[in-house]
Amino acid sequence: MGSCLSVSIPLDQSVNKVSQWLDEKGGYTHNLVKNLVALETTMEELKARRDDLSRRLTIEEDRGLQRLSVIQVWLDRVETIEKEIIGILGTRNVELQRLCLCGFCSKSLLSSYRYGKTVFLKLREVEKLKSEVFDVIVDQVLIPEVEERPLQPTIVGQETMLDKAWKHLMEDGVGVMGVYGMGGVGKTTLLTQLNNKFSEVRCGFDFVIWTVVSKELQIEKILDDIAQKVDLGGEMCNQKSTSQKVVHLFNFLKKKKFVLFLDDIWEKVELAEIGIPIPTPQNRCKVVFSTRSQDVCARMGVEKPMEVQCLADNDAFDLFEKKVGQTTLVSDPEIPELAREVAKKCCGLPLALNVIGETMSCKRTIQEWRHAIHVLNSYAAEFSGMEDKILPLLKYSYDSLKGEHVKSCLLYCALYPEDAEILKDELIEHLICENIIDGSEGVEKAEYKGYDIIGSLVCASLLMEWENDHGRGVVRMHDVVREMALWIASELGTQKEAFIVRAGVGLREIPKVKNWNIVRRMSLMENKIVHLVGSPECMELTTFLMGRGEYGSFSSILEDISSEFFNYMPKLVVLDLSGNNSLSELPEGISNLVSLRYLNLRLTRLRCLPKKVLQELKKLIHLDLGYTALESIDGISSLHNLKVMKVEFSVFPWDLDTMKELETLKHLEILTTSFNISPTLEQFLSSLRLVSRTRFLQISDDLVSSANRHLESTGISLLGSMDKLREFRIERCRIPEIKIGRICSFLSLVKVYIMGCKSLRELTFLMLAPNLRTLRIRHSDDIEDIINKEKACEVEESGNVPFQKLNVLHLENLPKLKNIYWSPLPFPCLEKIYVETCPNLKKLPLDSKSGKQGENGCIISYKSRGWIEGVEWEDEATKIRFLS
Repeated sequence: MGSCLSVSIPLDQSVNKVSQWLDEKGGYTHNLVKNLVALETTMEELKARRDDLSRRLTIEEDRGLQRLSVIQVWLDRVETIEKEIIGILGTRNVELQRLCLCGFCSKSLLSSYRYGKTVFLKLREVEKLKSEVFDVIVDQVLIPEVEERPLQPTIVGQETMLDKAWKHLMEDGVGVMGVYGMGGVGKTTLLTQLNNKFSEVRCGFDFVIWTVVSKELQIEKILDDIAQKVDLGGEMCNQKSTSQKVVHLFNFLKKKKFVLFLDDIWEKVELAEIGIPIPTPQNRCKVVFSTRSQDVCARMGVEKPMEVQCLADNDAFDLFEKKVGQTTLVSDPEIPELAREVAKKCCGLPLALNVIGETMSCKRTIQEWRHAIHVLNSYAAEFSGMEDKILPLLKYSYDSLKGEHVKSCLLYCALYPEDAEILKDELIEHLICENIIDGSEGVEKAEYKGYDIIGSLVCASLLMEWENDHGRGVVRMHDVVREMALWIASELGTQKEAFIVRAGVGLREIPKVKNWNIVRRMSLMENKIVHLVGSPECMELTTFLMGRGEYGSFSSILEDISSEFFNYMPKLVVLDLSGNNSLSELPEGISNLVSLRYLNLRLTRLRCLPKKVLQELKKLIHLDLGYTALESIDGISSLHNLKVMKVEFSVFPWDLDTMKELETLKHLEILTTSFNISPTLEQFLSSLRLVSRTRFLQISDDLVSSANRHLESTGISLLGSMDKLREFRIERCRIPEIKIGRICSFLSLVKVYIMGCKSLRELTFLMLAPNLRTLRIRHSDDIEDIINKEKACEVEESGNVPFQKLNVLHLENLPKLKNIYWSPLPFPCLEKIYVETCPNLKKLPLDSKSGKQGENGCIISYKSRGWIEGVEWEDEATKIRFLS
């Protein structure tokens, strides 16, 4: 009998399991709407938690801490599920439309079941992520230490600059910071101090990177250097090409916060080409560079670069003392004073102070110190350390200049005395006549080129520029730069006599020269030479300067020149004898200067210019006779190539014959002149040829005669275009009116000076001077209006707003003046209004928006408090604007 196995399962248990299964599976569909709402709500809460956590992480990471790996895993999961849920919710409407019978059934059971299950499971996953709690989110990280760079043991006078540079670098809006200055001034020292400061205060940066760029930009070297600093050296070696290295470094650094120091750049560095992400307020990275060129700063996008300047006198001597050492300084009581004199020759340049200070540290007799001063004064290149440590470093700046004409301009500046204020326009005149600047397309275009060259030298930190007290642009050379230029001009010291510069050193006679035939340029400016004697054979000489700057403090005392002095100078192009106010005549031998193109006799007592001289100077293009005592310039018409003639403030009487001679000069481009009120003035002003070439015009009336009566009753007439006129002066005249013709204009006029004029009532002609910068009116009893309303309506250009470029308005002792203009003017460039003794000037043409704005905005300066209290302001806002 066989056996069997019997299994009995209770029916109610089976039914319950089936029922549970059906409830669970059916619930995916039945609860779909509720689960979708819960999923969306819970996901929003999870995202909010994720955002809060990310903000906390940013704060902690800025402190130099590093996020835990588990946090990053959680953030990655949130990001992944967020994308999945966006997809799920995107098909929500389609799935909901399939439901029927209040969600108990579906038109597509299988699809609804699957979708519902997905929603349910994702909801559980989101809830789980949301429920995770993190007590710790970051950990202390070992950030690579900042590589401290060695500093000089003695640093003086940079504390303030370091503090200023650090504060500027740490500003949120500063991404790229530029530091510029001349060679040897301490730019690298400042950058080094900034770099080392990061070893004390990390400020949340992952990397602080230093690399030296130098003159030749080598991208491969810079890439490898940066890669080593950020521990990518091994990985970068595996890259096959430079472009692959760039991409690899860029993708690494774009996730980091870094500071990059680029020391000594000579041209724009394209950051993208060396794998550096552009610093932005978002990534908060920094790039700091040093350069000798302001132009490089501009090209790198730095609007306000920081200039590293030479040390002030006290700091300079402090550094020099430390280099010399107390043992040497106290070895003789006279040495400290001599040390000050030696230190002064360095003009605050740290490189020179260090090198010369070290050289003098073992010199313990006053004889050695006096010898050092003698060498530094006579030919500094021979001083120990100059030719091998100082001058070659500065020569890098010279070598980097683009164009021989720019280099020649720098060398030419060395002809002027130490610390001389070199007038830009005078320098440019020399350069044009020397053919360093091409003048074939006209003097004005050549002048523009000259200003561009000077600007290049200023940008290269080889010249310093400003405006002097007379409003004229000047430049100055640092003494050590000047020594470098003289060294280069003498073929690095091998031909010292080719470039003889003994300017401003107190010579009483012309220096002794072994071989005059190799002399190319000679400057004896500002000396005490009374007589020029002899007949030196200077067959190669092109430049001879024996004058002084127009506003120099030194007055040269040359009285006479021997007749044969200029006999053997066939190549002389530039001769400057200006400022020798005892020189009353020229030797006839000057007619031997057949190559002469520039002759400056300004501020001499010259009484005549012999016709024989004028007839022989066939190539002369520039003649300056300003401020001379000439009685006549008869024969001037023989200077057929003359382009520039200056005779302002000279006392010779103009006559009609002279006028006719001037009009025959076919190549004349620029004329500066002075006139007394006379019929000749009428003749001049009616000559469209001459007035159209006039750059400076002064009209005065020192000698009243019956010949002047006509102009005293009718005034003067400006009929033609005077678009080259830059400065116009009317002094001590009795003229009732300045009339203007239909074609009259003054596009270049920047300065107008009216002084001591009787009868003159208005200056409406200024409506035609859109570029006027300075207007000074003094001691003119009858002026009532600056711009007269009725006459302005007669001027063709009266629709133009006047004084758009005006900087300074000076009104002094004008008892009848009532109006400047009849309504408020913008005066966008106006910086100063000066008013003195103008009792009837009750209203100024100003409103609250007039004048230059900002910190150095327009101010009103006055002598009488009663006058300012009586001014009738346009409104209260205007009053507050100008009285505050």
